Amino acid sequence: MSSSFMCELFCLSARKPMRASFSLRKFAGHGAPATGNVDGWGVAFHEGNEVRLYKEPEPAGHSQWLDFIERHTLPTRQLVSHIRRATQGGNSLSNTQPFVRELGGRTHLFAHNGDLKEVVARAAYPAHRFHPVGQTDSESAFCLLLERLAPLWRDDVPPLGARLETIAAFAAAMRPLGTFNFLYSDGEFVFGHAHRRRQADGTMGPGLWFRHRHRAEHGTHAAHEAEAGVALHPADGAQELSLLASVPVTAGPWRPLAEGEIVVLAGGELQNP
Repeated sequence: MSSSFMCELFCLSARKPMRASFSLRKFAGHGAPATGNVDGWGVAFHEGNEVRLYKEPEPAGHSQWLDFIERHTLPTRQLVSHIRRATQGGNSLSNTQPFVRELGGRTHLFAHNGDLKEVVARAAYPAHRFHPVGQTDSESAFCLLLERLAPLWRDDVPPLGARLETIAAFAAAMRPLGTFNFLYSDGEFVFGHAHRRRQADGTMGPGLWFRHRHRAEHGTHAAHEAEAGVALHPADGAQELSLLASVPVTAGPWRPLAEGEIVVLAGGELQNP
């Protein structure tokens, strides 16, 4: 696989439930040439402490299951999606993202874009509580992250500041191993970490982009957004909406995140610990 064909991440956070018509076929071709191989896809809707997860270890263009999902969109306040272009691990359901695990009585979710060296061996250490099911560096990194977070969740829901501090320290430790852009959700907050990303022309550029929008009334951007693979159907009344993506997927102003920057989203807005 050419290193210029990288995975695609997308996250939606909204104050009120809204529908997102998500054409993964178009989205998969948005950040890389159409000839880039797609090795799997996944879409997760976080609903309170649980996750509604759909994923397949097959190209989106060959999926009848995806046809059904695209026709039956669900109102949601939080959505995370991943398009896989494999670097480690074969094409199997266990290697397809997003990955989920239980911690503190709720389902946690993780999706990664990049390629990490040596992390699989670190996650295989037998004393760990969390173990990978598949063979990917992404799932191994998720298991290691949860090991770091588990002490915080032992007795009660930890404060945001403690969670963010732990995630930031872990991300800093992982960046020297390779490329580490990720989306992590604990059901309450989404944490988006940017590193760097190989662009379609072979150069290195931003690993994650951010956009926030306030809608007082129904918007007029759905047709343009559908062209990039994402059509956002506004809810009634005012709406706060934040998006994270590997590359901008809608019209309007997007901000590239700096290397090592972490943003925290909830209810469609940036959160401060």
